[in-house]
Amino acid sequence: MNIIVFDGVCNFCNRIVQIIIRHDPSAQIHFAAQQSEAGEKLLHQYVIRESSSSVVFITKGVVYNQSDAVIEIAKLLKGWPSIFKYTIIVPRFIRNYIYQLVAANRYRLFGKQAQCMVPKEEDKGRFL
Repeated sequence: MNIIVFDGVCNFCNRIVQIIIRHDPSAQIHFAAQQSEAGEKLLHQYVIRESSSSVVFITKGVVYNQSDAVIEIAKLLKGWPSIFKYTIIVPRFIRNYIYQLVAANRYRLFGKQAQCMVPKEEDKGRFL
C-alpha cells in the first residue's frame, strides 16, 4: 500500500492532498494525518522522528521523506503534478533545502486549522 503521512492541520498540506487525490484516478495512494491514531501508529512503526516538518511516503516497506517523498509520489500521479518526478536531476541537498524552506514557513504563508480536515464522502476510503 502507498501511504502519505501528512500534517493534517496545515492548510498547504491539505491542499496538496486534494491535488494528489484529483491526479490519482486509480486511487493507489492512501493518506494518514500525522495527528491521527493511524498516522501516529505508522510514524512509530517505521521509527520516523522528524515527521512534523516533512511529508512521509511509505511504499513497499520503504520510507521516503522531504523531496524524495515528493518525487516518489509524483511518479504515481497523472497530469501536471507528475512533472515533479523530474526534480530528481537536482542534487538532493538543493531539493531538500527548498523543501525545508517551504516546510518551515508553511503555517505563516498558508495558515493552519485547529483540527484535521474531514475528507469528502467519496474520498473517505482513502484515509486511514
